[in-house]
Amino acid sequence: MPLVKNGTSATDTFVHVPDGAELPGDGAVLISVARFLDDPEALSRREGKLGVIWPNGRDVDDLVPFLDRLAVIALVFPTFRDGRAYSQARLLRERHGYDGELRATGQVLRDQFVFMLRAGFDAFEVKKESDAEAFAMTSKRYSVFYQPTGDGRITALHRRMQQRHSESAG
Repeated sequence: MPLVKNGTSATDTFVHVPDGAELPGDGAVLISVARFLDDPEALSRREGKLGVIWPNGRDVDDLVPFLDRLAVIALVFPTFRDGRAYSQARLLRERHGYDGELRATGQVLRDQFVFMLRAGFDAFEVKKESDAEAFAMTSKRYSVFYQPTGDGRITALHRRMQQRHSESAG
């Protein structure tokens, strides 16, 4: 499945390891929430980066004690109509200060890409390479936003205030 990061197609360095399959001794792995919560301490001690696939029906507060151990949190969009992963992303970024990779997985659609970026996602699993190319173009389309969100960009209002302040100081 193609991966989009930083507005371009990227190689996924994380291996998706199904439940019951043996984990490689090292290297980056992405595992289910059930497998992770079964023994987070042992998983945190293994060599290599660790990522977890977090379903949108589960409270992110259960994940908070482990945020510093996770390089990737993959939030699931089971259908394009189900937006709970947007809320999860904003909570992780804004309330809990998670600064690792937030990956959108599942029904990741072209027309929702900008909204996902604004919610704090920075990586996207897409179905086909043409979607990856479209997402890359979309990420560059907008540079100014009015609403504050978890992606760290300043709003149009803040830009204007900064400009007025610098003009009055100079």
